[in-house]
Amino acid sequence: MSALLLTALALANPTLNDPDRPYAVELTAELGFLAPMSHKLQFGSDGTLFDYVKDGGQDNLFPSARASAALHWRRQVFTAVYQPLDLRSTVVTDQDLRVDDLTFTAGTPMNLRYGFSYWRLSWGHRVLDRDAAEITVGLGLQIRNATIGFTSVDGSQSEFNRDIGPVPLLEFEYRRRFDDGFFFETEVDGFYAPIKYLNGRDVDVIGAIADIQLRAGLDLADPVEAYLGLRYIGGGGEGTGTPDGTGDGFVRNWLHFAALTIGGRVR
Repeated sequence: MSALLLTALALANPTLNDPDRPYAVELTAELGFLAPMSHKLQFGSDGTLFDYVKDGGQDNLFPSARASAALHWRRQVFTAVYQPLDLRSTVVTDQDLRVDDLTFTAGTPMNLRYGFSYWRLSWGHRVLDRDAAEITVGLGLQIRNATIGFTSVDGSQSEFNRDIGPVPLLEFEYRRRFDDGFFFETEVDGFYAPIKYLNGRDVDVIGAIADIQLRAGLDLADPVEAYLGLRYIGGGGEGTGTPDGTGDGFVRNWLHFAALTIGGRVR
């Protein structure tokens, strides 16, 4: 679907980029599925270390979509990315589940939500700029928009944790193109922040993120490209922050997701 939308856009405006201009616009969209490989979360130092994959209904495939737009100006690249991530499931607990100061007893039917969508702005500089190969390194700023909820199906018990914050990133991208129109790309965005302010909080909480994708594709009718992408999204955080509502502020949240997508690009 994403490739079809970008193809329609390209056909409607085949002169999206004029080679005589010093800048160019690039639009990309992906659609596929996401598979949680490992995901454990704990709210409160006395809370349950909850395994989402084993006990929380994440042993399944979820829709995955992603959209980005880039402005190329000489050797500089400015990129905006939106990655929705909102996993919902319904389970029946087979043991007591404590979330902060609230306990869901075994046998409780529950609606679970793990929302961690993010927006990202980044700048990169092409240190290698050739027709067949490009290497770009740069910096990014990601805004996390987290909503994590545990709710009994009858609505009698509910615990939500929400968080918005900036996360700085380092960026690396490599592109290799071949004469037959085939191309291979890899993109890496990530950071490790063991101290406050760097991880977007005002307390010492360890935070880490890794967003890595391998892409293999083919040039279609100019200016449209299509590719198959394999992405890894991982990271999380651990530590005691400022208490917000119930609980003592302790959080442990580590995840490892994989996504397989089909992408389309107009450039």
